[in-house]
This record gives sequence, C-alpha cells and structure tokens, in this order.
Amino acid sequence: MTRYGLIGASLTHSYSPRYFEQKFKGMRSSNFSYVSFELDSINELTQLIEKESLSGFNVTIPFKESIIPFLDEMTPEAQAIGAVNCVKVEEGKMLGYNTDVDGFKGALKEFTGGNTIERAIVLGNGGAAKAILHVLNGLDILYQVVSRKGDKNYENLTASEVRQADLIVNTTPLGMHPDVLTFPDIPYEALTSRHFVMDLVYNPTQTLFLKKADILGARTMNGEHMLALQAEKSWDIWQG
Repeated sequence: MTRYGLIGASLTHSYSPRYFEQKFKGMRSSNFSYVSFELDSINELTQLIEKESLSGFNVTIPFKESIIPFLDEMTPEAQAIGAVNCVKVEEGKMLGYNTDVDGFKGALKEFTGGNTIERAIVLGNGGAAKAILHVLNGLDILYQVVSRKGDKNYENLTASEVRQADLIVNTTPLGMHPDVLTFPDIPYEALTSRHFVMDLVYNPTQTLFLKKADILGARTMNGEHMLALQAEKSWDIWQG
C-alpha cells in the first residue's frame, strides 16, 4: 500500500484526511492511505518518514517554513515563496512544493469572477500568507500585509485602508476550531457589498471573521475550495 499523510501540530479537525479518504473511495482503490501525524517538533520528521514509509505528505501549521532545512530539493516557486506545503518522497529524497499557490489562484479566480481586484489586505505573515503574496504579485495586485507586530498591524490599520481595498484575505488561524470566538481585529465597519473577503480557515465553515463581513454585505468565501484545489495538485505531484 502506498502511504501519504499530513504533518502539523494540531490536526484533529483537519479536512485533508477526509478529502483523500473520499477520493480513494471514489477511485475504489485500497492501494492508498492518508494519515495525520501530529508532531511536537519538526525534528521528529526524519524518523517519521522512515517509520511510516511515506511516499508523500502535506504540511500545515506551523511547519511550512521550518521544514525547509530538512528537504533535499525544492521547486523554484517554493524556494521563491519560502514555504512548502507538499512533499514528495522519491528514492529516499524529500522534494518540496507549494500547492497553496495553485489552490489560492484557482479559488480567487472563481470567487471574484470577472471583477477587477486592484488592492488587497492580507492578514497574517506566516507560511500560508507567503503563497498568497506570491499569487498577488503575479496578478499585479497591490497589497498590504497586516500582522500583530509588523509596521502595519491591527492597531494602526485604518477604516480608510480597508475601504480602499477590494479583497481582504485572512491567513491566520484566528477563528479556527476550537477557538471559534476569535477573529482578526480590523475595522469591519468599513466593509461594503463591493468587498471580497476570504478566510483560509474552513472549520467552522463560517468563522466570526466571515460572519462579520457577511452582515455588512461583503461577498465571502472560506478556505475549503482552496484546500480541495491544492489537495488535487498535491495528488498530481505524488502521482507524476
């Protein structure tokens, strides 16, 4: 049996294992399995790969950046982004990819349709955010990054800046189960029906962040579709 998996710090409610379980059922194949592996430290990775004989795996919070020193190779795109969320194990070597780019680009295109997006605000500056910024750069979309300790942070982000943006993307885990009462502290009153608001969180399906945006008429999307697209890209990589 060919084994794949997901590594991260807290994976109890992760979507990926369910997604691949359903995929394998649809394929009517018992030749593949996909398992979650919660790690306390990325230093446990090498032993895990050897013990579990994994042929590939996805990477989630908080290891998308810290995994890089353990890899034998990275695609130029993953190297440019500085974050990896998909690894193929081939002939004992670990090859790093970033499929968040494919997932976000596809989800954004479907979400915004033919609407022009000129300015974006990205909440968070972790590994997921790096992939989002890579896509925005490629689309020539101007953006601001808002983080807790950055030059632009939740204390100095203004309503005017939110009002001028077309797209707001939350890349932080705020609002993710079980901490469903948390949300990014932004000037929500500046949101209108012309705003597109995305949350990379998908559990719950509607976070407080999205609920607040929805009340003000903004168009909203959670992270489930992006995850499905990046998962399919991961599968293509592992099978390629």
